[in-house]
Amino acid sequence: MRAAVISFTEKGRKLSGMIAEKALFTQTERFCFHRHSDASSHAFEDLSALTADIFTKFDVLVYACACGIAVRAVAPYLHSKTTDPAVIVIDDCGKFVIPILSGHIGGANAISDKLAELLGAQAVITTATDIGGHFSPDSFAAANGLIITDMSSAKAIASAVLDGERIGFVSDYEYRNMPDELSADMECRTGIYVGDGDFQPFSVTLRLVPKNIVLGIGCKRGTDSQTIEQAVLSVLEDAGISTERVRDIASIDLKSDESGLLEFCREYSLVPRFYTAKELEAVSGEFTSSDFVKNVTGVDCVCERSAVRCSGGELIIRKKVLDGVTVAAAEIPLILDFERRML
Repeated sequence: MRAAVISFTEKGRKLSGMIAEKALFTQTERFCFHRHSDASSHAFEDLSALTADIFTKFDVLVYACACGIAVRAVAPYLHSKTTDPAVIVIDDCGKFVIPILSGHIGGANAISDKLAELLGAQAVITTATDIGGHFSPDSFAAANGLIITDMSSAKAIASAVLDGERIGFVSDYEYRNMPDELSADMECRTGIYVGDGDFQPFSVTLRLVPKNIVLGIGCKRGTDSQTIEQAVLSVLEDAGISTERVRDIASIDLKSDESGLLEFCREYSLVPRFYTAKELEAVSGEFTSSDFVKNVTGVDCVCERSAVRCSGGELIIRKKVLDGVTVAAAEIPLILDFERRML
C-alpha cells in the first residue's frame, strides 16, 4: 500500500514525519508546502497540480489540513468509489483523523483507525454501517479480495442491513465467522453470492467475484506487450475468466527484464513475480514437460510451475501456446472470513 501525506504548515510537516515513521503498514511519501518542507519530503507550491499528479499513483492520500481544502483538491478527479484512492484528513494538531473518501473499498476507515491509534488521535467515522457495528458488503469484499460487480446491488444490500432485513449468503468457497445479519437461507429477498458463475439466487443479488487468479507466462526473448496481451486475453476468454480476476503474473527470473512482459503488467496494474529455475523445479505436481524449455531455462515448464508456485493452489488452465507465448493459470486458495480486516 502506497500513501501520500500532504502538509501545509510546520505542525503538519512534523505530523507527516511522524506518520512516515510510525505507519509501517504502508509505504509513505511526504509532500510538504515549500515553506515548510525538509530533506526527506517533496516540496510543492501548487496543491491542485500536486493532487492531479498523485491522485492515481497512490492508494491513500492523507491531507494534514482542513477538510474543505482536501475536498476541493480531490473533487475534480473523483471517478468511482471502486477505483478512487482512500482520502483521509488529519488536522495539523493531530487530534482527529477523518476518512472522507473510499471508506470501505479503499480502506479509508480502517486506515484512519490505525493512524488514530498510532498518533493518539480520535478517528471520526461517519459511515452508517460502521458506527452501528453492522455488516458492510463493501468492507467484506475489500478485506477478502472480492470484486463488486454491481454497486447498485451493494447499496441495496447495505440499505437492507440497516433496515434490519435478513441477508442471504451463498458461496462457492468456504467461509467462517458469518455475522448474525446474514443467513444461508435461500428464501431471503436480498443476498450475496460469492463465485464466478452467473448465479442469481435472490431477487436482489450482489455477486462478488474472487480476484484470485495467477497467470504463469513464458515467452520468447523480445516478445512485445501486444503479443503477450493477445495471448492472455485469448486464453482467459476461452476459459470464461475475466481479466479482473487476475491478481498476479508469474514467470522465471530470466524474464525479469523482459520489457514486453513488464509493459503488459504495468498496463493491467499487475504485480510480476519471478522465480529461479531451482524454485520452480521444486514445485510438486504434474506439469507439461518440454526438453527445449529445460535446455533454455533449466526447468521443464515455466508457465504452469510458476503459476502454481505463486498461487499456492492448483492449475485451472494448463499450458496454452499462442505466437510464442505460453500461458497457464492457477487459483489462489480462498477461505472467506467475515472478521477479516484490510489492516
